Amino acid sequence: MAENPSLRHLLDRVVLVEERVRRAVAARRQTDPDPDDAFRGLYLTDEAVGRLLDTPPRPAAPDRTDAARHAEAETRADTADPPTSLRRLTVGLDLTDLDVEILLIALLPDLDARFESFYGYLNDDVTRRRPSVGLALELCGLSPADASARARLGAGAPLLSGGLLIVEDLDRPFLGRALRVPDRVTAHLLGDDTPDPRVADLLTPAPPVPGAGDAAPLARALAAGIPLVYLREEQGGAGPALAATALAEAGRPALTLDLARLTRDPVPADAVRAAVREARLTGAGLVCVPVDALDRDRERAALSRQLTEAPVPVVLVGRIPWDAAWSTRPPLLLHAPRVEPTARAALWQTTYGQPLPGGVNLVNLLSPFLLNPEQITRAARSAAQNAVLDGTELRPGHVRRGARAQNSAGLDLLARRIEPAVGWDDLVLPPDPLTQLRELTARARHRDVVLGEWGMRPGGARGRGVVALFAGDSGTGKTMSAEVIAADLGLDLYTVDLSTVIDKYVGETEKNLERIFSEAAGVNGVLLFDEADAIFGKRSEVKDAHDRYANVESAYLLQRMESFDGLAILATNLRANLDDAFTRRLDLVIDFPVPDADRRLALWQRCLAPLMPGADDLDLPFCADSFELAGGNIRSIAVTAAYLTADAGSPLTMRQLIHAIQREYQKLGRLTLASEFGPYVDLLVP
Repeated sequence: MAENPSLRHLLDRVVLVEERVRRAVAARRQTDPDPDDAFRGLYLTDEAVGRLLDTPPRPAAPDRTDAARHAEAETRADTADPPTSLRRLTVGLDLTDLDVEILLIALLPDLDARFESFYGYLNDDVTRRRPSVGLALELCGLSPADASARARLGAGAPLLSGGLLIVEDLDRPFLGRALRVPDRVTAHLLGDDTPDPRVADLLTPAPPVPGAGDAAPLARALAAGIPLVYLREEQGGAGPALAATALAEAGRPALTLDLARLTRDPVPADAVRAAVREARLTGAGLVCVPVDALDRDRERAALSRQLTEAPVPVVLVGRIPWDAAWSTRPPLLLHAPRVEPTARAALWQTTYGQPLPGGVNLVNLLSPFLLNPEQITRAARSAAQNAVLDGTELRPGHVRRGARAQNSAGLDLLARRIEPAVGWDDLVLPPDPLTQLRELTARARHRDVVLGEWGMRPGGARGRGVVALFAGDSGTGKTMSAEVIAADLGLDLYTVDLSTVIDKYVGETEKNLERIFSEAAGVNGVLLFDEADAIFGKRSEVKDAHDRYANVESAYLLQRMESFDGLAILATNLRANLDDAFTRRLDLVIDFPVPDADRRLALWQRCLAPLMPGADDLDLPFCADSFELAGGNIRSIAVTAAYLTADAGSPLTMRQLIHAIQREYQKLGRLTLASEFGPYVDLLVP
């Protein structure tokens, strides 16, 4: 078996310290009186100490002076490739020879159980089985009053600030305090780099991603010694992967720290110290993500300052702007681009690991979904599980279902989620609005290419969002069209409940809308604002305080819509009530007309299709010509007729259909005129 250079170097150095301890014990033995009392066993007798001293050092040491053997051990450490663990710590933490000696003195009880007894004897207290500060200084041949030596065990000294040594029993005088090496440091010096369990629970994988961005500039900055970087990423960005790739190119591994888990730690400051020590032991850089998880200003400032002042390279990743109060160090501010559709497809395919069946075009399927690398990986695994569940080969629906499964649940508390269950064939619209709806889906599907790769919307800090207005009378198909678009893109539809938005108190409506937009940024879905004129209404002349605050709401919404990255649909019955500034920011305005007779006939046939078998007296052309109703009203009539049919236990008849139309007229407040009902006026219920 090949020799471990780190272990060989450590044992060589330990032997030197061991001999020093053995000489100190032998000297103490010659001066101690022979104890002669009834409490033998609470301390070490001369006989017990003699047996310990008679045991040769392990490993056996050649007969050379300490200085010669020290030089030989250091020569082997300097020529080892890669450098030994102890040598890396010595150089990386700028340890002095005295620091190393003290560290090894404290380490001995963890390597050889005999030294617990030795130290108990030297401490004149067999219950104190670790070296004290005074004993360590004595073994190093230094005076306990040497201020410079004592300073090497101060709170700011490398051994303690680097987490290599712990000074215990702080209630004791300084010289009587015990020294202990943490188990993680001992394991590292022995060649075991399994992460500290305290840190392992906070780490998250950040695999390199092809197409995540050019890591070379960041790698150059890190290699040049820039200690702090802030990567601001967009939704679907690959900030952690970009940071990990740059650290690897700079010759460092990456420890990716999940700040969301860190904030749930009982003592997050201790967890940060453990993470920093882990990075120093392994020569890694810290990647901290997401900064947004530090949701309280005081907590964000305290933890951010602790992280940013760490003596290792630190890359913070988040979506919020950098705040100078978070750190006394000025960071290098960079932008982390989102993963473009081709890179998403490549990563998805790599995770799936199997050939794709025909008809599965990953680029088109994933283009509407703004997913980061971790979400893409989970989405691929989820799609594979769904295919196994269905017992079929992978289908486009499985890919979309896996992608939708990555949505956060926050928006469900502010909007009603609808899983689309309709398609293009369910729409009965004139050619022009139908064409515009398909254009809207094309915009949503290809926005990353057009607005991102081609840069067709430069300047103005505008996002890559797509915003459309659906205008038309109630029941003309606006909501159904939004559902069809969501289904075509493979997304969920989120209908915003105005009762959760509008608030009578000044400023609360804006806060509610900000929560909706913020949650929508973490969700791949279609956001539908029904009755949008209630929120996006025209600004008015300021005559009182109410007008002023109402205009502030509208101005805020104008700015927020500019930066929105998702797909938003505004539906209104009163297009004229919308502010002109909103109209300018819309990508499409689609008018939904009241259906003419031909389309009303198609609607009657489609809505009544489940009830048609057995119905032989239905006069649907008459209904289409005589009753000027929107599609929503026709659907409502069909549902009422279905209940009447179920209650009668017979096929649908014209009498039941006229009865259902009469009830719909009553709901609408319209008169049932004989001229409208024509030959079927006698079927009306008195």
